[in-house]
Amino acid sequence: MHDADQPIVRIGHGYDLHRLEPVAPNGPGRPFVLGGIRIDHPRGPVGHSDGDPVCHAVVDALMGAIGGPDIGQLFPDNDPRWDGQDSEVFVAESVRRLHEAGYRLGNMDITLVCERPKVSPHKDAILANLARMLGCDRDRLNLKGKTHERVDAVGEERAVEVHVVALVHRGAEPE
Repeated sequence: MHDADQPIVRIGHGYDLHRLEPVAPNGPGRPFVLGGIRIDHPRGPVGHSDGDPVCHAVVDALMGAIGGPDIGQLFPDNDPRWDGQDSEVFVAESVRRLHEAGYRLGNMDITLVCERPKVSPHKDAILANLARMLGCDRDRLNLKGKTHERVDAVGEERAVEVHVVALVHRGAEPE
């Protein structure tokens, strides 16, 4: 397909879920990181990289919008290079690929689902850090914290879940 045949606007959806376990030395959980911000919490994600579910879902939303590979294809969990890796590296690669494809972020809506920790005390820091990573104004991003009302693994504080929708547009940023 030629550039002129590409849609002007595209939408991508990203999703991630990580099991939560007590953090070391009490268990296999990694420190709890959301959108690149470390949150003090006794439980953390079990994952190959740093386990940041927000960044992982952001990568999949951006890659989905341009029809690119998903995070598991880009950064396989059986590759030791990515063990413990800061997920900012993954976001940077997805932004590079987005721009290389001729698209820019329009806006992004993020839903973080967990019982604890509560998101609201960390919301501004997470959004500011994501805006920095994505190279966009903070007002292009939205973050909502939800619970599962004590139902299922997320509601029982055994998992964290994130949904991201990204709207991207073709062309350069407006002046």
